[in-house]
Amino acid sequence: MGNNEFRVFGQREMAMEMDTCVISLGGSIIVPKEIDTVFLKRFREIILEVKETRFVIICGGGSVCRDYQTVAREVTPATQADLDWIGIQATRLNAELVRSMFGTMAHAKVIHDPSEPIDTDKWIIIGAGFRPGSSTDLRAVQLAERFGAAQVINMSNIDHVYSADPKKDPDAKKLPRLSWADFRKLVGDEWDPGLNTPFDPIASRAAEAIGLTVVIIGNDIQNLERLLKGETFRGTTIA
Repeated sequence: MGNNEFRVFGQREMAMEMDTCVISLGGSIIVPKEIDTVFLKRFREIILEVKETRFVIICGGGSVCRDYQTVAREVTPATQADLDWIGIQATRLNAELVRSMFGTMAHAKVIHDPSEPIDTDKWIIIGAGFRPGSSTDLRAVQLAERFGAAQVINMSNIDHVYSADPKKDPDAKKLPRLSWADFRKLVGDEWDPGLNTPFDPIASRAAEAIGLTVVIIGNDIQNLERLLKGETFRGTTIA
């Protein structure tokens, strides 16, 4: 489907009565510069504390992805598809790490194609990148629809949506809540490998189309714990 890849599943996954929580886990917090063992240990503990919930965790690429993409650009005029495939493989490596953290409690296979059969009774499912043209955010949206989840929790190194880039504009304000229409005005409609936005433009279009809520909460693990417990949390809700 290339750069305009966008598909909404016509049927939600049935025969699964458990509530589903979908987390888009940014590679920037799995591997900021080196693998963040402290974060991953605490993340595992928090997930295992939540009962009667299925977790679908989609892993991003992080610094591994960007380092390899940078080298590819320096060595040769790499195509967008080449850069995407580098990123996809980085997400798959991170996903295998996260899957291994949960051992036999997780589905034995990392999910790449969000429409592939998932024959498992495990309550933790790990996913990664699939094909060029979008980030793992889109996979999270597609799997949220498939399992009937109402929202996607987005964890990355971005803690809120801001009115402007806070690195460039000291007057940029945190936005606790905004509509998809307003969010898409901020991030645009174009995908670029290595793009660093709170939620990628292609995934945003898909989420808006199905009425999905996305919650941006940054990399604070205690913030995730509060959200999962239904307590007050810091972040931006897009709906």
